[in-house]
Amino acid sequence: MDSTWMPVKGDIQAAVSATHRFGTDAILLSHFAAPTAGERICELGTGCGAIALRLCAMGKATAVHGVDIAPQAIRLAQMGAAAFPHEPRPTFAVGDWYHPREIAPAGSFRRVVCNPPYFPPDSGQTSQDEATRTARHEKPDTLQAVCQAATWLLCNGGRFCLCHRPERLSAVLAALTACGLEPKRLQPVQQRADTAPWLFLLEARKGGRPGLVWEAPLCLQQSDGTPTAMYREIYGEQPLSIE
Repeated sequence: MDSTWMPVKGDIQAAVSATHRFGTDAILLSHFAAPTAGERICELGTGCGAIALRLCAMGKATAVHGVDIAPQAIRLAQMGAAAFPHEPRPTFAVGDWYHPREIAPAGSFRRVVCNPPYFPPDSGQTSQDEATRTARHEKPDTLQAVCQAATWLLCNGGRFCLCHRPERLSAVLAALTACGLEPKRLQPVQQRADTAPWLFLLEARKGGRPGLVWEAPLCLQQSDGTPTAMYREIYGEQPLSIE
């Protein structure tokens, strides 16, 4: 498997391949899902492990564990963990969100994070590569399965953070509430202040009371196309790579 390295945060790098890599959405989600001190975190569909590596690099979580159904992705993530310069290092294993009981016992984590497939199974042309197809295109019950897995893995009061496309917001909210995950915090992401959101970041709480806070939009570029101060704070000086 051919691989190369991409910067994740400071001197932290992730091993990536043509199939398993990451974009701006992963960086933004990891910032949005920043842990508080002492949290145990599970990332569902970790891919090359970029989000888990960033969460570990923030220095507050006591453990970060990433799972992915693709063994090739997990091998890349484990390469990144082996090169991680701090302790604790993230851990990675093959795992399927359709079978959360095989990932960990119920209530094992304070926070679960997921950057799920964005596209419905009948939308557009699908890739001939199975791994790419799995990463980008949902199955009919993907959202339900992801939310059910988060409910199983979270302790009571634990938080589930994910990102998705704005046109799927109603479906995401319905799937969350059906699984006992109450949406609590929502932030739209825009290319510029004068453009429509292309992504949203959402946090839900297991067993939480109703009450959703809409946060100010996160804009990536100023009107002249240069990165905003918030973008630089989150992403550093790495180039924009929206996927």
